[in-house]
Amino acid sequence: MMARRENSQRRSSRTVPVRRRNVLVVSGGQKTESQYFTGLRLTRRVPITVKCKVDAPENLVRYAANLRDRYREEFDAVWCVVDVDNFDIPPAVRLADKVRVNLAVSNPCFELWLLLHFADHRAHVADYRAARDLVAKHVPGYDKELDYAAFDANVERAVARAAALGPDNPTTAVGRLVEAVLQR
Repeated sequence: MMARRENSQRRSSRTVPVRRRNVLVVSGGQKTESQYFTGLRLTRRVPITVKCKVDAPENLVRYAANLRDRYREEFDAVWCVVDVDNFDIPPAVRLADKVRVNLAVSNPCFELWLLLHFADHRAHVADYRAARDLVAKHVPGYDKELDYAAFDANVERAVARAAALGPDNPTTAVGRLVEAVLQR
């Protein structure tokens, strides 16, 4: 008896869809960062999960690594978004490297990232208040509350501007995070 050969044209051509896992973004800020990344997720339909925890950068890195380890199947990238403010950043950088968590540091603060949506700002920014005032020139009344829609049209421009900044104040790695998310 001859073995039956399957007609290759009749084979099912089902493909298993590749599930995009989320990017976990852990922020040291309570409002602004969450509003920004939630807006990015909803507007651009990108897979982001945002968690906020007011804590020192090193503790945020530990928290992010623990979430990643607890929910392994959910996240294929983990980022911590932190401001320099008055924190000692080098220990957080070393820990992030050790536990494989990406770190998006803004110096002096996240508001620099927001400013880059509107201006190619390269001059020193003293602190949060100075950054807030610069953002408010473009987004009247800005003060820790944001409507993502005001920023969406200039996201790619902000990514390019952030990439052009040097390693000192002002600087932000949030552009790397946003670029990685948009490329998914």
